[in-house]
Amino acid sequence: MTAIAIHPEKLRDVVTAALGDKVRSVTLAYGEVTVEVSADKYLDVMQILRNAPDCQFEMLLDLCGVDYSTYAEVGKDGPRFAVVSHLMSLTLNQRLRVRVYCADDDFPVVASINPIWNSANWFEREAFDLFGIVFEGHEDLRRILTDYGFIGHPFRKDFPLSGHVEMRYDAEQQRVVYQPVTIEPREITPRIIREENYGGGLH
Repeated sequence: MTAIAIHPEKLRDVVTAALGDKVRSVTLAYGEVTVEVSADKYLDVMQILRNAPDCQFEMLLDLCGVDYSTYAEVGKDGPRFAVVSHLMSLTLNQRLRVRVYCADDDFPVVASINPIWNSANWFEREAFDLFGIVFEGHEDLRRILTDYGFIGHPFRKDFPLSGHVEMRYDAEQQRVVYQPVTIEPREITPRIIREENYGGGLH
């Protein structure tokens, strides 16, 4: 029998009581509860959310990196990188979002939650590969989507669209080799039609 989902306001209160001063904030927006936590409390918070009787988030549904470097344009100020996780309790029929900010923009690091949820394994490898976020304690942290010789992290906002290197097959060496990108970046300017009579006289 499926448990009846509790109201989001009740879930916010339950999570706030369970985590206390270990979190920066517990907010409710658009019917969803979000916990924000600092990197030094992250592992403790996730362990509580997994085991506390009123939480019981047995499943990690998703984990991804976020690069907030361009959000300053819309008024967000703070750390550049964050990790966002979505948790679910099958027992209590409730969902929760958790956001942890990396303390150092130059070398973003957070604890691995793979020991708590095995499903974090590939998610954390993706965030490492695409954003360069290091998950301390992960036993097999290596690239998963790009090649092992890939330079940079392609989901960072400052990563060039054409990348840094390209691959080709070298017939003489009989293997794939890397070389500098030969594609020249181009700026696409939209065409603006300024003819006064454009539209065939339709008024």
